Amino acid sequence: MALAELGVVVLDCPDPRALAGFYAEVLGGTVEGEGDWIDLKLPGGRSLAFQAAPGHLPPKWPAGEASQQFHLDLTVADLDAAEKGVLALGARALDAEDRSRGWRVYADPAGHPFCLCAC
Repeated sequence: MALAELGVVVLDCPDPRALAGFYAEVLGGTVEGEGDWIDLKLPGGRSLAFQAAPGHLPPKWPAGEASQQFHLDLTVADLDAAEKGVLALGARALDAEDRSRGWRVYADPAGHPFCLCAC
């Protein structure tokens, strides 16, 4: 029996509304809230939250001394189309050169790593 249920994944960032807007464009959903805490209500009932973190330092990928700590895997039907879309929204490629793999690594506008993964 589980002791708890996952409520929401929260990303620290310098601008919660801006980062929620980025992920709303990538994942769909509705941005809700004001100030230091913003929720992204996703289709299907899940949520992703964003919390203001003054002095936020983005994780480094790959780097053992300042590890990524966690990342999001986002499943997509077309890697090339999804890549074009996330780059247009302000993501940057971290490890997307190997086109033979079924996944590519990017950083969101606040520096959090995420992967686009072919389904």
